[in-house]
Amino acid sequence: MSTPDNRITEWLAGQQDAMLAELAAMVNIDGGSYDKAGVDAVGEQVRAFLTRHGVAVEVLPQQKHGDCLRATVESSEGAGTGNARRNIVLMGHRDTVFPKGEPQRRPFRVENGIAYGPGVADMKAGIVMNMFVLAAFQKFGGAPGPVVGLFTGDEEIGSPEGRPVIESEARAARVVFNSEPGRPTGNVVTGRKGGVFSVIDITGKAAHSGANFEAGISAIEELARKVQALHALTDLKRGITLNVGLVSGGQSVNTVAPSAQAQIDLRYVDPADRDELMGAIHDITNRSYVPGTSATLTIRGEFVPLKQNPGTDAVFKLYQQVAGFKTDGEFAGGCADSGFTALMGAPTLCAVGPVGGKAHSPEEYLEVSSLVPRAQAVARAILKLDEAGV
Repeated sequence: MSTPDNRITEWLAGQQDAMLAELAAMVNIDGGSYDKAGVDAVGEQVRAFLTRHGVAVEVLPQQKHGDCLRATVESSEGAGTGNARRNIVLMGHRDTVFPKGEPQRRPFRVENGIAYGPGVADMKAGIVMNMFVLAAFQKFGGAPGPVVGLFTGDEEIGSPEGRPVIESEARAARVVFNSEPGRPTGNVVTGRKGGVFSVIDITGKAAHSGANFEAGISAIEELARKVQALHALTDLKRGITLNVGLVSGGQSVNTVAPSAQAQIDLRYVDPADRDELMGAIHDITNRSYVPGTSATLTIRGEFVPLKQNPGTDAVFKLYQQVAGFKTDGEFAGGCADSGFTALMGAPTLCAVGPVGGKAHSPEEYLEVSSLVPRAQAVARAILKLDEAGV
């Protein structure tokens, strides 16, 4: 008699073409973090697919960013006790970092077994993978508890609206699999940096740069000096990086700049470093290198580190045992929503999605041959949770 394990993995084995079709449609939808309509269009694709496969989907409206979707496959094993009542969560984000029109400039394509396009690995392939895993468990059953798919819409900017939804789900979770892209090595991620996205707005004084130069106070000069001070906080040995990734300012080429802005990306490893570094950033903000300027600091988004713990270790060991391919755990400098779920106490494994690399760049790619095996690996891990005592 065929077991759920065999039925699920066999069904997934035949789904690569269907996965690619869903991925192509998804990559070709605009969906930057601030494009709510685009991210919601991706959400509608997810909802429509899951509904066709009999999976119940709830839309959790968000005001500024993409709505969250919560899909549920009820356990076929009865109410159960203990862990069997707790949710098994598959998580992923639908937003990308790319500007409006990027899919039109370079649409989805496959060449020599490699797929390309904006967000193809980070993390639309992971979203597609989760869709098919949910459909498989709805079709064949066998999960030792409810399987929940959580699809959020603002991870790339620190999940300012999605974080409360994620943390609420994590509090009731037995385990969380976050389908960020598998590493180019084929590894999953067992640890990540924390990060803070913040903005410094600087005020100076406008003046004609030729006729009345001395009356002006340059916000751009102040910005340049602050950027140097911020970058000087980088300490690679401690895993600390400061990057001013976006700058803007000024009024015209012949006007002393009355305003300027710097957007800052802070990354750190040790949670204790967060307050020290944010204190230093506040000090730089409040210091006027150019007399007469003033500045304010605003935090726009924040990630917490994904820290290794006994729960994370147990999930990783289970995944490694049942994956069906060689994989190891590694530390990643990038941040992710998995830090929030781990902070809530949910055993969390990150980067279980299909394998890809060069995220956030025009060279972003996905290994097509990894779509099915990575889906099967997550399904096997879910099926073996009871045996592993997770």
